[in-house]
Amino acid sequence: MKAFLILEDGQVYTGTSVGSTREIISEIVFNTSMTGYLEVMTDPSYAGQAVAMTYPMIGNYGICYEDMESKNPWVSGFIVKEFSGIPSNFRSVDSIHNFLKKYDIPGIAGVDTRSLTRILRENGTVNGMITTNENYNLEEILPKLKAYKTGKVVEMVTCKEKEVYPGDGPKVAVMDFGVKDNIIQSLRKRGCHVTVYPALTPAKEIFADKPDGIMLTNGPGDPKECTSIIEELKKIYNSDIPVFAICLGHQLMALAAGADTHKMKYGHRGGNHSVKDLSTGRCYVSSQNHGYVVDTDNLDPKIAVPSFINVNDKTNEGLAYTGKNIYTVQFHPEACPGPEDTGFLFDRFVKVMNEVKVNE
Repeated sequence: MKAFLILEDGQVYTGTSVGSTREIISEIVFNTSMTGYLEVMTDPSYAGQAVAMTYPMIGNYGICYEDMESKNPWVSGFIVKEFSGIPSNFRSVDSIHNFLKKYDIPGIAGVDTRSLTRILRENGTVNGMITTNENYNLEEILPKLKAYKTGKVVEMVTCKEKEVYPGDGPKVAVMDFGVKDNIIQSLRKRGCHVTVYPALTPAKEIFADKPDGIMLTNGPGDPKECTSIIEELKKIYNSDIPVFAICLGHQLMALAAGADTHKMKYGHRGGNHSVKDLSTGRCYVSSQNHGYVVDTDNLDPKIAVPSFINVNDKTNEGLAYTGKNIYTVQFHPEACPGPEDTGFLFDRFVKVMNEVKVNE
């Protein structure tokens, strides 16, 4: 069956329908990872977005449900050059075709993803539609595409109630803005007792549980939409509890401390982004998935100083808060998919929590 990818500028790509035939409108973004398509599809940070994979063949190692980053996928749609119909992997239990159909996700194959990526790089992130309706009417569709906004998607992806993962180490309160399972697993591997809280949990409820540290997770959407969350993070900022934040959590803490954020032209999404540690000069390859960035041009050094920058475009990749045990990064040190170069940041977080406990 034919499928069509329609962009808000009126450009149309024709391909083949894979998975669900449901019609969707979403933001169109691209990801440069060569592997990890299952982790991409199940990353809550992609809520409200359809992902185009730049790697030309997707699905060749099948689906292993153990590798999912959440209980279900969050991408609105999936766009590829070619789907592999014959997966080959001893861990594979399903095909990507069946996966997309099972979770009612529309996919489109046969798209010139190199051309599409060039459009997104030159024009910035655009809205689009995936449809199997051959009688589509551009005059009716284009206004709908231009009007689409992802909205407050954090509320959609966060957990509904508190979840506890026992451990003998430091007690970590994880504020779930769209947490990936490997963030939780990275803490548990280091012995942490992890409690995951819904995104809108009041700070006083977290304080009442007396955590040794607070983790602010990744998540989808515009950080400035999370107004009530930012108000609670101001209270966490003013506490003495160690904080480690990743991706959206990094942006939200910056906003809570008085800094600013803005939308990037096309964002960073992939497993091959180089970041530089400003304290050592050492560079690391990182996994990233974000469309917004913290402004540091007018950042008050009495509040925070940059700790990492992106090697390619010099955008901010991390902050160290002055006089606080608060460290935040834009990239994903849990790195699924992606390299594990920066996993040591979890070790640093555990070390800081233990040091604070000893000095209490």
